Amino acid sequence: MSRTAKSLRAFLDAAPSVALVEVAEAKGSTPREKGAWMLVSPERIFGTIGGGQLEFMAIDAARAMLAGAVSLLEGEMPAKRAEGVASEKGAEGALSPAAPTPPGGCAATLPSRGSGTLTLDIPLGPEIGQCCGGLVGVSIRHVDATRAADLVATAEKADAARPHVYVFGGGHVGHALASAFALLPLNIVVVETRADALDGMPDTIETRLTPVPEEMVRDAPKGSAYVILTHDHALDFLIVAEALKREDAAYVGMIGSKTKKATFKSWYLKTAGGSEEAFARLVCPIGGNAVKDKRPAVIAALAAAEIMTALAGCAG
Repeated sequence: MSRTAKSLRAFLDAAPSVALVEVAEAKGSTPREKGAWMLVSPERIFGTIGGGQLEFMAIDAARAMLAGAVSLLEGEMPAKRAEGVASEKGAEGALSPAAPTPPGGCAATLPSRGSGTLTLDIPLGPEIGQCCGGLVGVSIRHVDATRAADLVATAEKADAARPHVYVFGGGHVGHALASAFALLPLNIVVVETRADALDGMPDTIETRLTPVPEEMVRDAPKGSAYVILTHDHALDFLIVAEALKREDAAYVGMIGSKTKKATFKSWYLKTAGGSEEAFARLVCPIGGNAVKDKRPAVIAALAAAEIMTALAGCAG
């Protein structure tokens, strides 16, 4: 089971009752896109639909539903942060107001018989302390066993579809990169020839110990990113040359200086059979030159942002 699916399953197993809160509609400027979701239990939350008052209101409404404060037949929204218009959807789908619109203009539609879905329409204006200016439609539903299984299965598929990033080298910068990547929606593989260099890697990071690291490049999924920073410049060159053969690579980066890049170029063109076109795809140094700070954590932060940008461009 993937890491997100494991966390999700643990949340579901620990909660006596859970509501699924999902962005059903997003108009204008909004914190999250349509389809973003979170889970709400009486004590905890899993995920986010964007934070701020929007999320607070949705959490209050979800917990009111879980507590039975929102009736399937009559129901009233709780007079807390989720104040709004309470109305019931009839057979024709028309809305009949049950109360005047309060400041903020948040509208709530109570579950129709058998639907089990509470909907909120929340304008993101100054009345609720947000200035996005958009409108978010939120649906809230109970999570039964079938829906829970569907959520876990979806999480498994989403994790499997995440881009792969191969980090060659487990030195100071390699460890810093692994820590930076551990929080991102990526599949990270740290590749090393030295077993002790893999000690202390984050639990969510996959590690590979191999005497021939360039083979990992050949077997990588299309659209992968490769960042090369081993302890041996000659090994760096071999891995980079292999990575540049992958025309489907989203990113190929090597740690180093102008001198190292020039030395690699000479070797690559004269000895490794490389081309100027392929060489132009190499990013070196990783993280760019805008910040003159060579501490591993800083390099890792800059490189992680650079790689995420490249992956997003490849996906687009």
